[in-house]
Amino acid sequence: MASSVDLRRCQMLGLAGTAFLALGGETAGALPVRELLSPSSVGAALGLVGVYFGVVLLIAAWALLGRLLRGPEPPTPRSLLLVLAVWAAPLLLAPPLFSRDVYSYLAQGAMVDAQIDVYTHGPSRLGGPLAEEVSPVWQHTAAPYGPVFLAAASALSGLTRGELPAGLMGMRLLALLGVALMAAALPRLARHSGADPAAALWLGALNPLVLLHLVAGAHNDAMMLGLLGVGLVAALGRWPVLGAVLVTLAALVKAPAVLGLAAVVVLQMRAGRGAARAVLTTAAASAATTVAATAVAGTGYGWIAALNTPVSPHNWALTSLLGRATGALLERLGSDLAPLAVPVWHTIGLVITAAALLVIWVRLRPRPVYALGLSLAAVAAFGPAIRPWYALWGLFLIAAAAPDTSVRHRVAAVTCVLALGVLPSGGPADLGQLVLAVSGGVLAVVVLWQAHQAAQAPVLGRTA
Repeated sequence: MASSVDLRRCQMLGLAGTAFLALGGETAGALPVRELLSPSSVGAALGLVGVYFGVVLLIAAWALLGRLLRGPEPPTPRSLLLVLAVWAAPLLLAPPLFSRDVYSYLAQGAMVDAQIDVYTHGPSRLGGPLAEEVSPVWQHTAAPYGPVFLAAASALSGLTRGELPAGLMGMRLLALLGVALMAAALPRLARHSGADPAAALWLGALNPLVLLHLVAGAHNDAMMLGLLGVGLVAALGRWPVLGAVLVTLAALVKAPAVLGLAAVVVLQMRAGRGAARAVLTTAAASAATTVAATAVAGTGYGWIAALNTPVSPHNWALTSLLGRATGALLERLGSDLAPLAVPVWHTIGLVITAAALLVIWVRLRPRPVYALGLSLAAVAAFGPAIRPWYALWGLFLIAAAAPDTSVRHRVAAVTCVLALGVLPSGGPADLGQLVLAVSGGVLAVVVLWQAHQAAQAPVLGRTA
């Protein structure tokens, strides 16, 4: 009985967190241009405080739920799925939060619908109200996404006829479908890897980053991870070809999922198939899927050349930061090599990534799901572009296949830090906004502490 009460408290605390997120987002989120408030306005300030108040409540609820999983009567996977649905509910009607990428998705879908080459032109070529919603840094850049996602975005554009509210809701529903596929795949992947399905759901699906960036932010990473997850589940069973098809579809949303084909090959070999047969079967299924999906979408293969699109001048990836620091130092020294610093560091990052992938697969080939999770984490960490939600690429599979709880604890700690790393508007922060965000978080900590003290008081009274 006590555990069910504690689960209900976690559920309500997380619901309060996402409700504050949704309410704060009404004035401080990534709103349409015509609805944007000045950051110095009272409404935007209160919204920012409210969002960070909600983020801290959500993190606290998630951490408490993790403690319940280690208790004598841990919640079942089914009860955790209910918690996920309750926590996500307030975000369904909230404005986009923590990023303006969803507007880029809609503009790119409209471009495909209008037969404009998204791999050559940026949203500025589309023009009109929809293109105006796209962040300036992406106005003139080509789409890095594959034909599967662009076909879905184009279909959504046709259904909504360019209406922004309907388009935003459609993109969020696509993201929710991806999250649902992730949640469906996690328990099966965990059982295969000898892990606790409930713990996998807690870390991989109820994770604050999933709610903040895949649900509230409506990122297409949800589609990629959902397809990748069910593809691996299919490959675990008797359908390796279907697994290769689904993993390829995931890669045709976003390219990093292509690493999942290595896991499909290894899983076939573990099932008794020869290496040559496994490679040929997977390659043939992947090639056929790519050709068919590209033909249906009608977008061509330009996405291969456009894969460097996510690299922006203000990117805070490790290699980008090191490149800018090196460039600044070379400029002070008067060297003509300063412009080469960022490209060189990006190249070093790619070399490190390749070396890390080699080591991971040599050492962990008997555990392909875990190896794939670590590989995707390495791609995100050392690649030329990074966003907080990129951490979910590896985290999703690490949640399902981590060999011990210490790995999960470290990943959970990283999650809590990254969850606080972006403003709800998706833009850069100034000092005033940082003060407001910290104030909202501190206020939540005070409220949580007071609630904890109030809950302890009757216990202490009875003891006395």
